[in-house]
Amino acid sequence: MNKQFETGLMWFRRDLRVTDNAALCLALKACRKLHCVFVFDTEILDPLPRADRRVEFIRECLCELDENLRRLCGAAGSGLIVRHGAAAQEILSLATSLRVQAVFAAHDYEPLAIQRDAQVLGALVDAGIAMHTCKDHVIFEGREILTQAGTPYSVFTPYKNRWLATVAQHRLPPHDTAPFAIALTPRPEGLQQNVPTLADIGFHKSNLSELKIPTGESGGRKLFEDFFERMDHYHETRDFPSVKGPSYLGVHLRFGSVSIRQLVAVALQRQAQGSLGAAVWLSELIWRDFYFSILANFPHVAQGAFKREYDAIQWEHGKNAETLFNAWCEGRTGYPLVDAAMAQINQTGYMHNRLRMVAGSFLVKDLGIDWRWGERYFARQLIDFDLSANNGGWQWVSSSGCDAQPYFRIFNPVSQSEKFDSAGKFIRRYLPQLAPLPNKVLHAPWSASAAQLQMAGVTLGQNYPAPIVAHDAARALTLQRYAVVKK
Repeated sequence: MNKQFETGLMWFRRDLRVTDNAALCLALKACRKLHCVFVFDTEILDPLPRADRRVEFIRECLCELDENLRRLCGAAGSGLIVRHGAAAQEILSLATSLRVQAVFAAHDYEPLAIQRDAQVLGALVDAGIAMHTCKDHVIFEGREILTQAGTPYSVFTPYKNRWLATVAQHRLPPHDTAPFAIALTPRPEGLQQNVPTLADIGFHKSNLSELKIPTGESGGRKLFEDFFERMDHYHETRDFPSVKGPSYLGVHLRFGSVSIRQLVAVALQRQAQGSLGAAVWLSELIWRDFYFSILANFPHVAQGAFKREYDAIQWEHGKNAETLFNAWCEGRTGYPLVDAAMAQINQTGYMHNRLRMVAGSFLVKDLGIDWRWGERYFARQLIDFDLSANNGGWQWVSSSGCDAQPYFRIFNPVSQSEKFDSAGKFIRRYLPQLAPLPNKVLHAPWSASAAQLQMAGVTLGQNYPAPIVAHDAARALTLQRYAVVKK
């Protein structure tokens, strides 16, 4: 096979796997010799807390990626080069020192990543080095799914219908790297170090190992195999936080330790065989593409409302807003399902999808807090944080986004609790101080009698807060607040 380049460099970012990796496959086919690199980008890492589950997850994924590259190559000294510094500088420096003719990477869609890649491209071009990027992280990107008028979709259902029609016309061919792995070449002697420890890059351990979150390709595969056995019932189980319903693959999709193409292919096959659960799960994967499309085609959503008129809403502000927001962040609202949800995200870096809607709606429509405050908090806490999905979810609950819930639809946190955690199993797990309360009053402890509270050992305002707002009054204020969008 004729190779376009003598030596190339594969830059891993959000695709931490060797299986079905589009950019790695492209690089292996194009280069006679290929080096592989990951950069712990200090411009991303420096603002983070020193114990960050995401950094630890990435580091564990890199250890397995390094092993898998060694196994593919089969030569002494092979494996992954890991650098720690500003990505734009590190890639240029490494590409120059290795005398490569081209750098390869998968597309990254977040605004800061696009700026970074433009900077890297400019520096490489100045040095006479090519840069090739390709789609890997989504099924369809940018303007690949458009209306008949040639415009991007802003409503999900017609987008989904066009997405399904388009995917039916296109095979999802796997990008098999094994046949071309001979191009992987041993690292130069000075670059044969192991993947750095957390301490090497200025971090220390989080509670990731205690949470038993499987990492790397093998972890993603294990989670998917487990979910496959439950997939047919996904539509029945997905809304109940105490039930093992979701796939829990969000963090693996975020960092590319699973292939979205492989997941979609299985979901499509199971849907064709009549699985309603697979069809509903496939819709969730399509929502993921949809939010990437929204971010790409309507980039103003990263700063403000998709529906610009919603930026005129007057949110709570000042010390009162900060007090309410801190109570929400710390799970001290007095509404058990909301507080349990916040305990879950704070303790684990994960929040069940139904609870993301409930907790988000409570912040915006019960407390009157700007949705961007919640968006930023989730961005710090979520191990599976993805800008497009996080932004889309927050704009959905605030009614400011594309195809969002109507502004007058306001979740009642008590009825949501009674419906989706009726036996209180989830609440009792994260709020053990409320565990002795009977189910009838668990969802609204303030409705319990003095005797019930005393028997359970619950004292409102001491070991569990009284409600910080009354839902009915808050709902009325929200309808007034949103009246501006009707003008």
